[in-house]
Amino acid sequence: MNRFKLFLIAAIVAIAGAMPASAQFKIGPKIGATVSSLKFDRSVFDSDNRAGFTGGLMCEFTVPVVGVGFDLSAMYVRRSTRWMECNNVVSDSRDYFTIPVNLKWKMRLPLVKPFLTTGPEFAFLTSGRSVGEAWRNKKIDYSWNFGAGVEILGHLQLAAAYGIGLNSALQKTGVADNATKVEAKNRVWTLTAAYLF
Repeated sequence: MNRFKLFLIAAIVAIAGAMPASAQFKIGPKIGATVSSLKFDRSVFDSDNRAGFTGGLMCEFTVPVVGVGFDLSAMYVRRSTRWMECNNVVSDSRDYFTIPVNLKWKMRLPLVKPFLTTGPEFAFLTSGRSVGEAWRNKKIDYSWNFGAGVEILGHLQLAAAYGIGLNSALQKTGVADNATKVEAKNRVWTLTAAYLF
């Protein structure tokens, strides 16, 4: 093995060994509010925005030199929805255990660090399966989130994110008068505050 190969292997080992040492890992509580609605694929439905809340635990891993990393959360989320179906009002409250996984990029500023996030979210329904006789909530909901925020003094993170549902959150049951397939995808704004140690 020549000297160049030995140098290359030594450099790769040194960089790989230095990455975890220089990387920053933080963890802490996260709370916030949600505003959700359903986006239907039929014009006979009309959904309005309803408020909910969220709370849980967040961890973050960041490589300081480039400011790129990811965050992972385990959150309890309450989503409330109300929609009109042929002049009938349907109300629904759903509780989820959600796992958002975001790629995160932070600007390298001393006291205040703006950041951008994007990534998938996996939501597992824990209550609110039936919605009257005609509708059922799906057990698993997938979405893609886009967010922005600011980190203050290295600990407090304030963020806003918009989630676009990738699958239908509702399905009609067989007892419905018209049990044709209807797409109803979640659209969720989330405002959160996290304090990471």
